[in-house]
Amino acid sequence: MAVPKFDDLFNPLLSALHNLGGSGTVKEQEDEVARILNLSEKDVNEIHKGSRTKLSYYLAWARNYLKNFGLLENSARGVWALTERGRQASSVDKKEVKRFLHKLKQQDGREGAEEIGDDGPIQELTWKEKLLDTIKTMNPSSFERLCMRVLRESGFVQVEVTGQCGDGGIDGKGVVKIGGLLSFRVFFQCKRYKESVGAEIVRNFQGAMIGRADKGLLITTGTFSRQARTEAQRDGAPPIDLIDGEEFAEMLKRLALGVAVVEKVTINKEWFSTV
Repeated sequence: MAVPKFDDLFNPLLSALHNLGGSGTVKEQEDEVARILNLSEKDVNEIHKGSRTKLSYYLAWARNYLKNFGLLENSARGVWALTERGRQASSVDKKEVKRFLHKLKQQDGREGAEEIGDDGPIQELTWKEKLLDTIKTMNPSSFERLCMRVLRESGFVQVEVTGQCGDGGIDGKGVVKIGGLLSFRVFFQCKRYKESVGAEIVRNFQGAMIGRADKGLLITTGTFSRQARTEAQRDGAPPIDLIDGEEFAEMLKRLALGVAVVEKVTINKEWFSTV
């Protein structure tokens, strides 16, 4: 089946979080919703815009609506959880949720109640898409240098680009130290993709790593297929950590590399009345 529109994902998303024990990362939610809806790999990897899949896009809006409706909350670490109301709710009436959000929009201009079109909310959510679109205009060597900078800023040492043709796609290598005591050799690969990286690329990368590195790191501006993520952690194969476009954008934001965050301070007047 095709990926449902965002409001048809309210209940599958609720079910997914209940199945996950009440909380989960975005990736865990996507996988569980795909399982609940029996979505094919083609459905899951269908692109909405840029490098973002339809499933990812529509679920982002579903989370936004259910959060404003009081059923979900999220932490700064990107983990979403059911609120007390959410834990008691097994399903919602999508029309009721949308009416509630439209009313909030009229009252205080709250985000999450934008005009609805045939394909969902008209207004885009993400600064990440703009950032990734900018990154995709970089030439390959500049993108590799950006990845090297991110790794160095994240604590890697002895980082270098190898770029050997026919070497399983290995773009470079580095060493990461844990607690100042243990060190691991890491090979990395950088993919400026608009679509999903498949399992074959991961397998080729694993083959090139055997006997040469302790871990692999695969960075893409796109996404990873479910098979690719499963292959990356397959027993008996060299382990590979995967960083997709959204995670890469978050890293650039956290490291303040080409991304500036303007602080917005809000005052909760109700809180002071409870002190």
